[in-house]
Amino acid sequence: MLERVSNLARTGAPRPRGLRTMLAAALLTVASYAAAVELRGDHPDSYVVKRGDTLWDISARFLKKPWLWPEIWQANPQIKNPHLIYPGDVISLAYLDRVAARVQAGERTASPVNAVPLEEIEPFLRDTRMVSSIDQLPYVVGLEENRTRAVRGHVAYVRGLEGVAPGQRYLVVRAEKRYRMVERAGLCCDLFQSQDLDARGRPGPDDGTLWSNAVFPSKNTELMGYELVTQTTGTVTRGEVGGIQASTVLLDNEGREVRVGDRLVPVEAQPYDLQFFPHPPRQQAKYGRLTVMSVADQLTSGGTRDVIAISGGAREGIDNGTVFSLWRRGDSVSDRVKSGLDRDDDVTLFENKVRLPDEFAGHAMVFRTFDNVSYALVMSSVKPVRVGYELKHPDAPY
Repeated sequence: MLERVSNLARTGAPRPRGLRTMLAAALLTVASYAAAVELRGDHPDSYVVKRGDTLWDISARFLKKPWLWPEIWQANPQIKNPHLIYPGDVISLAYLDRVAARVQAGERTASPVNAVPLEEIEPFLRDTRMVSSIDQLPYVVGLEENRTRAVRGHVAYVRGLEGVAPGQRYLVVRAEKRYRMVERAGLCCDLFQSQDLDARGRPGPDDGTLWSNAVFPSKNTELMGYELVTQTTGTVTRGEVGGIQASTVLLDNEGREVRVGDRLVPVEAQPYDLQFFPHPPRQQAKYGRLTVMSVADQLTSGGTRDVIAISGGAREGIDNGTVFSLWRRGDSVSDRVKSGLDRDDDVTLFENKVRLPDEFAGHAMVFRTFDNVSYALVMSSVKPVRVGYELKHPDAPY
């Protein structure tokens, strides 16, 4: 339509009032939509997808906000699956009644590009899971020759496999973290606690956290789940027979070392997404409800391409591909001009404090979702992302 109207304008043909109105409306629609999705000023007219590209990077070539890619992506009827982009495809923008991304299919001999490199998140897709309880899981009670660690080819002795026939296969997993939420009435934010666990799957006497269990009344505390990390696999070779109170499990796969206290879960298909499409959250959580609970590899801060665990999941409407912005919460400080330069923030009355703005740190995309906890990959950052940071809508202004 715009092209036809422009041709009329160039020929000098008379333009009835209705046509002028239609032209103005069309231009306004395109301009307003382009502003809404914020196209980059230096975006290319077209781009040939290359091996190693990610959907996030491709989106960032065209948009200031890569998570708005679904807003301009249009179905291409000549392509079997229009949501997938392959190396060799040519992507271009079309300006009709709205801005749209079109694709000209290439040979498509390689795998489609993903939002992120899968190798960055594969261990969390394949080897990590969340469960609500570990008390009912079978556990390693001993190792052959009283070893302290066991690997492939060694035997582990397991309690809790009563009635299991030889030949059954299990994952040997380790409970590494426990996540809890503590509701605090009258304050802006709930507390979310990430605790490292000992060999029994329980918090040790000094687990590195800043909070004591005694601080939180049990009625206000919600257990969000246990993080289980796969160590290896094993096959039951002998059950509990002849008065023996432990089953024999042969460790039959390469993996991490096994120790007493590790748990077992049946080997079964654990479905997870392999394709991710960035998009904003479908609902807005209240301030203080979504925070960074931990950073991968026992760190307290991370940056681009680091994995974080966040305090929300399917229960909060979060799904894979959801993008959040990450913020350091603003401190409440004493107004020392009014209350005195020697005043301490810790002893200043609340009414004499000033709340400072939150500070933007980066963006993260969720790639694995459970009921109460999700894993996300930091996609970009302008400063380190730390435990306790707030998660907001990706377009949040403050």
